[in-house]
Amino acid sequence: MRISVIGGGTIGDEDTTVARRVGELLGERGHTLVCGGRTGVMEAACRGAKEEGGDTIGILPSTDPNEANDYVDVPIVTGIGNARNVLVALNGEGVIAIDGSYGTLSEIAHALDFGRSVAGLGTHDVAGVQAVASPEAAVKYVEDA
Repeated sequence: MRISVIGGGTIGDEDTTVARRVGELLGERGHTLVCGGRTGVMEAACRGAKEEGGDTIGILPSTDPNEANDYVDVPIVTGIGNARNVLVALNGEGVIAIDGSYGTLSEIAHALDFGRSVAGLGTHDVAGVQAVASPEAAVKYVEDA
């Protein structure tokens, strides 16, 4: 299963730990992690997935694949800036949102528009987002939805 992990590009230690654990769980369970490919939640989740043998895809806003974080296996360049948020949401069969600001909010909206299930860990309180208390609950929610 491909699962999109979305969230802030700049995060603190607590969200880094949460995102990394989400990635670890996805890697352990054989899922492919899809993200925006850069820093913050994206990098922490990719790192966790890679440490557990998972595969990662980073859908980048630029035309430079070298902008991907070190834990992205497949960097996909788009050259479309934040419009790539649509592709991040579309390419996961489920979505896990961690923290985040307006970019994350746009990805949540696109995911819901595409009919994806969205689990939220400390993110926007939006109708359609299932708030969960742990990385384990987030992964279980998108797996079961």
